[in-house]
Amino acid sequence: MNTVDVREAVTRAHHEEWARVVAALTRRFGDLDIAEEASAEAFATAVERWRADGVPPNPGAWLTTTANRKAIDRLRRESKRGDKHKEAQMLYDSTPSEPPGAIDDDRLRLIFICCHPALAMEARVALTLRMVGGLTVPEIARAFLVRGTTMEQRITRAKAKIKAARIPYRMPSAGDLPARVSGVLAVLFLVFNEGYLASGPDTDPVRQDLTTEAIRLTRLIRALLPQDGEVAGLLALMLLIEARRPARVSSSGELISLAEQDRGAWDAELIAEGHRLVRERLAAAAAGVAPGRYQVLAAINAVHTSARDIRDTDWSQVLALYDQLVRLDPSPIIALNRAIAVAELDGPEVALAIVDGLAEVLAGYHAYHATRADLLRRLGRSRQSRAAYDRAIELAGNTGETAYLTRRRDQLR
Repeated sequence: MNTVDVREAVTRAHHEEWARVVAALTRRFGDLDIAEEASAEAFATAVERWRADGVPPNPGAWLTTTANRKAIDRLRRESKRGDKHKEAQMLYDSTPSEPPGAIDDDRLRLIFICCHPALAMEARVALTLRMVGGLTVPEIARAFLVRGTTMEQRITRAKAKIKAARIPYRMPSAGDLPARVSGVLAVLFLVFNEGYLASGPDTDPVRQDLTTEAIRLTRLIRALLPQDGEVAGLLALMLLIEARRPARVSSSGELISLAEQDRGAWDAELIAEGHRLVRERLAAAAAGVAPGRYQVLAAINAVHTSARDIRDTDWSQVLALYDQLVRLDPSPIIALNRAIAVAELDGPEVALAIVDGLAEVLAGYHAYHATRADLLRRLGRSRQSRAAYDRAIELAGNTGETAYLTRRRDQLR
């Protein structure tokens, strides 16, 4: 095989198998550093070996076997300086010390390790994006709007804390689940978002492997906690966003905005399931159970996916839901999204005043400049709109989004 074909095969295997390989090694060796480094070495070895031998029939099994050998080699080297008894236990005792939980899934177990309450919330999310999502440190740093070195240090400290605290590789008990699940949901939502709009410049605009895995794991958590409203809300949110995926990218690889999408291409089955979950949560709210952040976000997406045309969107309902969401999550990104609804009801000038008030906190966020560019365009301020588009293009990492923003900028007079 030529180099390009091999690299494509390895990239595809990385998307599909990274979490499985890391989870399998973590289960066997009980060390996140060993699991991550051995897995990375296995993928690097695949680039060389697959070029000579061809891609194996089962890439995941090949990568897991190779990563296990890499880990054992490392432990043997380190055993000269460490505890040989511990080494022998790791090398030959590959059975889990904990009995299987209600759902025996290695990747879900790994998420709960990474989301242990001993870690700060940001560290939990970042570590899981790296270990389970397979995202690179720069991709995670962009998701958090921080520098790559800062994120690298955060992940390193989180792994060291897990090792020092001897956090076991197992599902938490039923009594511990509710306290642990909020961090897990935050992680899964960020994994899903990276798939929905990949931040890297050299990846597909939409990474279905990540969105599919995030939905799969959220379904497992819903089976564990069927009465948890936020789990149901997150699942509904993911389904309603994923339903639009077939219409989100053009044949040339450019992202297509919600207003321009062919709604007939949306997945009706996913929309129906998402709407069903939203109605369940609305019934709970009517009974006095206050909705959480994910439930409100799901309701917003239910309004969008209920409209047959962008002109049929009930923007007053969208704005009312954003007003509710701001009280739950007064983040600048939520305020930015709320401004888009304000523009539809009160006009772009009112919305622009809101957006300009977010300049200091969102100056490095490409969507801030893209939103501002669109509002300026609608106000006829083409020169300022062009400058805002230029800044958004400079900050956007996704090639499909860059293509969309470039086209919108070039349409200006």
